[in-house]
Amino acid sequence: LAAGWGSGAVAAWATSPGGCELVQSTTDCTGRWFSSVPGNLRGDTEELLLDDNTVQVLGNTSLLSYHQLRHLSLTKNRLELIEPGTFLSSQGLHVLSLADNLLFTNYSLTAAALSVLPALRMLDLAGNRLTEDMVSVLVWNLSSLESLSVARNIIMRLDSSVFTNLTQLLELNLEKNYIFEIDQAFEGLQRLQRLNIAYNYLPCVVEFGLTQLRVLNVSNNVIEWFLAVESDDLFELEVLDLSHNRLLFFPLLPRQSKLHSLLLKDNQLSFYQRLPNGTSLADVTVQFLLIDGNSTTITRVSLWDEICNSNLSSLRLLDMSQNQVWYLPEGFLAQMPSLTHLKLNQNCLEVFHLSEGGPLAMLTELDLSQNQLAELEAEVGAGDILPNLQLFNLSTNRLRALPPGVFTYTRKIATVDLSRNRVDLCPQPAVAGQVESPPCVDIRGVETLTHLSLAGCGLQGLGGHPFQGTPLMHLDLSNNHQALSRDLGWLQDLALTLRVLSLRNTSLSSTAVDFSAFNSLVRLDLSGNSLTVLPTSLGVLKLHSLDLRDNCLPALPSDVARMPLGKSLREVYLSRNPYNCCTLGWWDALQRVEGLHIPDGQEVTCSYASRTLSPRALPEPVLRSCRWQTADLALLYLVLALPTCLTLLVAFAVVFLTLKQKLLKMVKSRCGVSSPY
Repeated sequence: LAAGWGSGAVAAWATSPGGCELVQSTTDCTGRWFSSVPGNLRGDTEELLLDDNTVQVLGNTSLLSYHQLRHLSLTKNRLELIEPGTFLSSQGLHVLSLADNLLFTNYSLTAAALSVLPALRMLDLAGNRLTEDMVSVLVWNLSSLESLSVARNIIMRLDSSVFTNLTQLLELNLEKNYIFEIDQAFEGLQRLQRLNIAYNYLPCVVEFGLTQLRVLNVSNNVIEWFLAVESDDLFELEVLDLSHNRLLFFPLLPRQSKLHSLLLKDNQLSFYQRLPNGTSLADVTVQFLLIDGNSTTITRVSLWDEICNSNLSSLRLLDMSQNQVWYLPEGFLAQMPSLTHLKLNQNCLEVFHLSEGGPLAMLTELDLSQNQLAELEAEVGAGDILPNLQLFNLSTNRLRALPPGVFTYTRKIATVDLSRNRVDLCPQPAVAGQVESPPCVDIRGVETLTHLSLAGCGLQGLGGHPFQGTPLMHLDLSNNHQALSRDLGWLQDLALTLRVLSLRNTSLSSTAVDFSAFNSLVRLDLSGNSLTVLPTSLGVLKLHSLDLRDNCLPALPSDVARMPLGKSLREVYLSRNPYNCCTLGWWDALQRVEGLHIPDGQEVTCSYASRTLSPRALPEPVLRSCRWQTADLALLYLVLALPTCLTLLVAFAVVFLTLKQKLLKMVKSRCGVSSPY
């Protein structure tokens, strides 16, 4: 903020006598332990923040000096009472936040104080232990309100009397209460656009007819049915969140709406167009029993026909993940020509059908992960299949192959996740006596594909050129125990493009695996392997991130910090290796590398004499012992041999001096006679 204002920053910031911060017309007194509103602040204050204090009462004179106040926040105080005359001098107040207080104690007097605020637009009463009757009293005279939050209270039932006079209300937040029944509570709110009733106890929504509503969030309830009124009126509804409920059937939506996001995650949703023994729903109806007071209404509908009658042509996001869907009815997706994101993960799908020029032509993201897919059906010909698809998640299924050429016409595909399927990559190595090659996935020549996950696919000793013509940048081969039984030659087609490679848990040992050709790599995961030494070819790479956890490394090269690898690294994971406490020179060197972060540094340990120690604080006896063990052996031998040599030399000199005369006589006696020439 100061940098943005330049030289004017000094004038903009100031400190009031009470220790509050002043920024232009805003006074911030958050967390000052004030028990009352300071009276010595600037009179032209428009925004006053008194959150996290201990104010219990707003008296009639508390705001007397602040005639220009537009925004007042008293969140997280101990506020029990606002006296009726408190806001008489601040009737221009637009925003009032009173969340997380104790307003239930004197709510009627507080209501009288609020009633004199004709310009109030936003009111936050969340977390005040208010019942529906208390809320009704508090907001009775606030006809100017546009946004109201009564979240985190103890509201249980809503009827038409609670929000009667809030004719200008645009947004209402009722989440995290105990609401189990709503009886025409919102019919009078003709301008309401956003309604949040999440985290309550609603068992159903029937006769939904709020045509003006744009966003409805009823997630995290116990809803089993959602039924809109049978009407041809145009609903303004754009977002409907029914996730985390107990829906049994697809919701019966308005026939005409502007719905673009439908969230049905985590329900008990299924379709019943196909029943056992060939039974059809053509003549089967479902009866809804609606009880209202003493009157009972029985409505008969055909569920699938009702779905077909809903206009979903504007729907762009459909999330049906975490349900019990085992098939999609014929024509279901044809209702949604604008669909761009479809999430069907964590269901029971066994087959999914793709067709040329089908209803998924606009789809950019398709998630079919965690199903029971054994087959992906596709009519592959000259037409386009999923021409706009960018992300395709098929992980955790039972697939053995994909339809040949399925990616030929996906002109924008960038990310494919095939992890945890029993798939192999084409081409498969020839096996003697085998007539047909086993099923495989062909991703060669997919020019737009940059991210591919093959984790846990049971890949074995690949050969040939499975990635030829595919410029992958991210490749995950983790949890394939036999994928690296040969060298990395089958990855050479990616040497110039690959930036992120995961070889976690691939049984990689300290063989001559050569990474030197992968000059573009910036992130490499080698965790969960059996490395006993760091592959020498890594030293020339300029990685930014390296994961070496869960290996068998006793040490890293002592000069690792001086290698191109050490100079480029910004992040390295090192824990769960049996490092030797006496060869930690590499550790000290890495600690001195500027800009290098070791996220698991606190977990790194080393071993010394069956003890597990932290390299950051080795005991002095261990350090001394290590210095003795790692001393220069040549020097050690010299030091040990020198006293012996000196002793022998002295002994020889003593013997020589003692026997000098006898030795000379003996020499003369033997050599004293001159020899003739």
